[in-house]
Amino acid sequence: MDLAKVERVYTSYAGVYDRIFGKVFHEGRESAIRNLNVQPDEKILEVGIGTGLALPMYPRHCQIVGIDFSEGMLNKAKQRAAEHRMGHVELHRMDAGAMEFKDDSFDTVVAAYVVTAVPDYRKVVSEMIRVCRPGGRIIMLNHFSNDNKIIAAIEKVISPLTKHLGWRTDLSLQTVLDGTSLHVARKQNVNPLQLWALVECVNGKNGNGKTHINGVKNGSGAAAYAHINGTHLPEHANGQALV
Repeated sequence: MDLAKVERVYTSYAGVYDRIFGKVFHEGRESAIRNLNVQPDEKILEVGIGTGLALPMYPRHCQIVGIDFSEGMLNKAKQRAAEHRMGHVELHRMDAGAMEFKDDSFDTVVAAYVVTAVPDYRKVVSEMIRVCRPGGRIIMLNHFSNDNKIIAAIEKVISPLTKHLGWRTDLSLQTVLDGTSLHVARKQNVNPLQLWALVECVNGKNGNGKTHINGVKNGSGAAAYAHINGTHLPEHANGQALV
């Protein structure tokens, strides 16, 4: 997928996106924002704002900046913001892989259904880390390839087909996080059939937090594990790995 093709595909979806995908993905968006516990004047960037379905879910005491590369989707978001009189919202057309914001501009970065829908997820994740302050939060809501080898094999086979629809199915969370400074603080499965994951990370750049380890909580809230150089480590009750 190149950027121009992504823009064409999602602009073509703009008029029907809310009706087709709105209800399917609503639970995930609602869970993501409900669990943010947004603080007064917190500055939040939503990458891939789309038609702005999530905008009414945010409290008005924070500052929201939304970006999208699709002009058609962004126009819908602007209409929604105007209808709801959202003076705390700014919307910009921007490439998520080359953002125009300064380093450490945001307290929290949210990317819902984005990572597998962009030409180069590495650039996008790198940019999210750059514009998020050290110790800030990066939230990814996405379908990642399944841990089950049979399902993962099927996802790999159909991924070339789904790319024509605007996303891929063969990208794993581990692949996305490898080599980054992101530390997974929480993970839960959401949406119909629990096929999408809501992943909350702490931005550990500049020594704040830890470089990524495989420490997560599963969708039921049961303790998972941390793994560094083959060693299993215990966790705090809140899911943070003891390292």
